[in-house]
Amino acid sequence: MIGFIFPGQGSQFVGMGKDLYENFPQCREIFDRADDILSFKLSKICFDGPEELLKQTENTQPALFIHSLAVFELLKNVEVSAAAGHSLGEYSALTAAESFNFEDGLKIVRKRGELMQQSGNRNPGTMAAIVGLSNEKLTELCESVSNIGVVQPANFNSPGQVVISGSKTAVVKVVELAKRNGAKLAKELVVSGAFHSPLMNYAYENISKELENVTITFPKFPVYSNVTSNPFSEKKEIKKLLIDQIISPVQWENIIKNMIRDGVKKFFEIGSGKVLSGLVKRIDSNIEVSSVGNVEEIKRFLG
Repeated sequence: MIGFIFPGQGSQFVGMGKDLYENFPQCREIFDRADDILSFKLSKICFDGPEELLKQTENTQPALFIHSLAVFELLKNVEVSAAAGHSLGEYSALTAAESFNFEDGLKIVRKRGELMQQSGNRNPGTMAAIVGLSNEKLTELCESVSNIGVVQPANFNSPGQVVISGSKTAVVKVVELAKRNGAKLAKELVVSGAFHSPLMNYAYENISKELENVTITFPKFPVYSNVTSNPFSEKKEIKKLLIDQIISPVQWENIIKNMIRDGVKKFFEIGSGKVLSGLVKRIDSNIEVSSVGNVEEIKRFLG
């Protein structure tokens, strides 16, 4: 059984998708169509930068979405048993599974990025990567500083690798406590907001209005939810869980374990970068995982 996994924010890079655009007419069509839908040349920002513009959340999220769907367009004949996406990547997975059409998926992802960027401006916060502590210990440390500010785990990425998110004061304090408690690494990240925390409340409250206008159908293959770590079980829960995802931790470690439990033997990371491939290897070193995001990798995949 094959599982496709779709990257989220942090996997972007200047030049992403340019080789696909130049080598595959189907990919060129996806990028051109996206520019038309968005009414500006996001493809130019993907291909040529500048990096500062690509790193803006409102651009990063649709850029990653487009890149992943351009790659997926070439792999449509592959029999996919299951899929998942990390944060923003969940929209890529759902679009690949035909829960959203491409235009609706792109528009909602662009709006999500705008709302999250606005949330970061309204309620400034930060995030930090912590390596070497158990999920339980880190959750306990976050709870211990709740009197000084908002902070919670944001991404349970792999065993002993968690990202926390919240107000600057509280995050800095947890970083300090994590080091004291034996963390191998505790480092603040350069981000534009406290993603997957209550400081994203503005986006949480407003994304539902955007989803109201979008037709969502049940995915044609199982897609695992960031919030529950299990496949969406009915159509009506997709919208609710996509809304909850904005302020809830990404259960990535459990998602991969559950996909393996359900029979996935081989994972392919579809789109930009190799972040998820590395996480899968740390979750289960025996599992086979490959990245499919550039011309060489696609040609190898298609044989």
